[in-house]
Amino acid sequence: MGRQAASSVSSKMPDGNIQIREVKTKKDLQVFLRFPWEIYRGNPYWVPPIIKEHAFHFSPHNPFLQHAQIRPFVAVQDGVVRGRIAAVIDQNYITFQQDNAGFFGFFESVNDKKVTRALLERVKDFLREKGLHKVLGPLSPSINDECGLLIEGFDSPPCFMMPYNPPYYQGLLEGCGLQKAKDLYADFMTDEAGVPERVARISKRITERLPGLTVRSLNPGKLGEEIIKVKEVYDGAWKDNWGFVPMTDAEMALMAKKMKPLLVPDLALFAEIKGEPVGFALALPDYNVVFKQLNGRIGPLGILKFLYYARKIKGVRVMLLGVKEEYRKRGMESLLYLELFRRGKIKGYYQGELSWILEDNHLMQKGIEALGGKRYKTYRIYRSPL
Repeated sequence: MGRQAASSVSSKMPDGNIQIREVKTKKDLQVFLRFPWEIYRGNPYWVPPIIKEHAFHFSPHNPFLQHAQIRPFVAVQDGVVRGRIAAVIDQNYITFQQDNAGFFGFFESVNDKKVTRALLERVKDFLREKGLHKVLGPLSPSINDECGLLIEGFDSPPCFMMPYNPPYYQGLLEGCGLQKAKDLYADFMTDEAGVPERVARISKRITERLPGLTVRSLNPGKLGEEIIKVKEVYDGAWKDNWGFVPMTDAEMALMAKKMKPLLVPDLALFAEIKGEPVGFALALPDYNVVFKQLNGRIGPLGILKFLYYARKIKGVRVMLLGVKEEYRKRGMESLLYLELFRRGKIKGYYQGELSWILEDNHLMQKGIEALGGKRYKTYRIYRSPL
């Protein structure tokens, strides 16, 4: 992308001639959005984000900004952009979690601790000015979006809607005093060993033990009604999870709109008892196989590339799986995983990533291991007092 010019909006920082400049204009935002190409040039695993989708995070039309604010910054040294970051304040997080914390996200930096320190200090200053006491991150921009720093598993591409970063980022952030808040796991599963017979037997017993239990595919023709059911299960199943923030109706509607053209109905499953939704699981094809070829842009040619490379996708990402609290520990999680596995094979998908899973969600991890899944990537969310 070449050397990047800098905006005139700046604040001097103590680390030499590094300046931290707030993104104010459309031109500034384009510089901010395109900076990752400088970091990942030649990296065989990085998947470029779609610029238009990436920019929407900062758009006034983003429903997240109805209850949050994002302040993006770039680090400039000798007239060249050397890093970027954003400060995020989510009032819904503060209220729901009763935690007076802000976030940092969209972090990218050259391998220079002075640059990273300057970026983090600018975020901390902004959050202090707003009366917050702690910073968490990276969250880009929230727990419901891309989150965590990759610290293990650099030798393969990220799965759809999962982050990727150079190995040196861990040293930069920890060298600036950030400490672990929580680790997130990604597990990988293939069909090489098949579904353990024991798990198939357990699944059969589950359905026999719970009269009226059925597993069905999402009906895309009634997407509005189905999304209401998804939200019911989502809020009930995840409400006690670390960092959880319920999506607003507007956020859920936007997610449904974005997911609709990407959805494979047989990989979006409800577990219902006598018609009441008690569990939900969602897997999407690993569209990063396609996005890798688009280099951040979707135009007429990009659409043709999408259609061509989508046929080459052989894996999925299981990105949501939850069961209402009163129905847990009955094997329903394994049942949903098994159904995704079976239906995915019929569609031609032979491997999958299950992500992300909180490090202390032992029940979920145990269920994945019973199906033959193995942890292969670890992501870390950091914290620091202000």
